[in-house]
Amino acid sequence: MDLAAQLREHALLEGDFVLRSGRRSSYYLDKYRFETRPELLGPIGERLAAAVRECEPDAVRLAGPALGAVALAASASLSGGLPFVIVRDEAKSYGTGNRIEGSFAPGELVCLIEDVVTSGGALMSAIEALRAEGLVVRNAVCVVDREEGGADALARLGVRLRSLFLASELLPTAKTAGIGSAKPHG
Repeated sequence: MDLAAQLREHALLEGDFVLRSGRRSSYYLDKYRFETRPELLGPIGERLAAAVRECEPDAVRLAGPALGAVALAASASLSGGLPFVIVRDEAKSYGTGNRIEGSFAPGELVCLIEDVVTSGGALMSAIEALRAEGLVVRNAVCVVDREEGGADALARLGVRLRSLFLASELLPTAKTAGIGSAKPHG
């Protein structure tokens, strides 16, 4: 079974869902259902690492927003050999008080890793945090682009989104009728 079919089988849920963006949807791609299965996480990590090598060959580090992209960044790191940092939603109030966890140096080129992109809000926040620490971000790679404006929002920040899959590739045609008119970004 190919990876797209496995994502459909294990992670595609139908019903009435509220997304992180606040939008309602008749389907949900449950990232934890593919990130917690080694038979899916391994191949996804390999594909993410290959996509990073292709779209951002000079990257010296990956970055994954917490919590959803941490397993993906770790898998891509193991597959591709690049170290990674974790981007917290906000700086923690204890210990080091870091928002970016892991070793890095200002000026380094990083490639963002993400699970599912809808409006791009989580990635835009991560880009802001990374850039505030002096890191360079030009590209992001996600597992699924829901094609609902995230790629365009990132482009306004000078970041290109590449996806392993588009929502329209994973869903039956009738279900994509409500999806925005974004063009493929991969």
